[in-house]
Formats: sequence, structure tokens, C-alpha cells
Amino acid sequence: MVTNPYERFVEGDVLTCLRETPARIEAMTGAWTPADFERSYAPGKWSARIILIHLAQAELVFSTRLRFALAQPGYVVQPFDQDPWAEIERDAPADAALAAYLGIRRLNTPLWQSLTPDQRRHRFRHPEHGEIDVEWQLRLMAGHERNHLPQLEAVHASRRAAAPNPGAAT
Repeated sequence: MVTNPYERFVEGDVLTCLRETPARIEAMTGAWTPADFERSYAPGKWSARIILIHLAQAELVFSTRLRFALAQPGYVVQPFDQDPWAEIERDAPADAALAAYLGIRRLNTPLWQSLTPDQRRHRFRHPEHGEIDVEWQLRLMAGHERNHLPQLEAVHASRRAAAPNPGAAT
């Protein structure tokens, strides 16, 4: 099986990562203003809102792949290019993207936790990565969002740095 491009971001148990990351994102963004969601972690990079749209889209795609893989013998993944996907929903509101991501994850988590070892070893095909299994896809999902977490954390840090200090002398 080919190396998972996001494996290095998975810390410990994959199911724990998949439960913790959305909670961290929700807690971090809970007090953000609309302007905060428009901040980017670096010049020329996606804004926090676009990252949340991307995470919601990825949650849809990756979880659909798993369902097809488990239910349809001989399943072959349909790859997608993230940039055109982000572009077609570029104006989606941040709160809707965040709610979709969190809501779909709440639906997915019990399914993933119920998977047997045999189901997690179930193999299917990805045109770019070759033969993969459900565990590989779960680890891709967990690592993918952990890859984006520092970007949102950087936005969060810049938000705090830009906030006025009420105790500062004027």
C-alpha cells in the first residue's frame, strides 16, 4: 500500500484524532467575528473561512468514499481537485461551513467507532494512490484536518495579536 500523504500528522489513535480536531476547531473559532474568518494564516493563502469550507467539503467527500468502499464491492475512488471545489463555494458563510463540518462529523463518528477490524482492513482502489483500505482513508482524514489545524491556529494567534489591549497605557 502506498504511503499516506497525511500520516505524519496523525498523533496516537486515529479515532481520537478524528474526535478531538473538530472540537479544537469549534472551541477556537467560537468567539470569532466575521472579520476574523476572513483572515489568512499567510499572504496569498486561503482565509479561515475558505479553510472551513474546504474541511466541510473534504468531510463530505472522504466520508462518502468510506461508505461506498464498505457498501460497494470493487469501489474505485473518484478523485477531486480541492481548488475548483473551494472556488465554486467561495462565498459560503463561515458559520454554515463550520456547522456542516461539525454536523457531518457528528454523523460519521459513530459509524467509524462501530467498524470492525475486518471492515477497517477492507480494501478499495484510488486512481492516484493504488489499493488502499478503510484504515488508510481514516488516517488520511485525520491527518488532513490536522494539517489544516495549524493554519487556523495561526489565524487565531493573529486575531489575538490584533485585538486591542484594554490594559495598555495610551
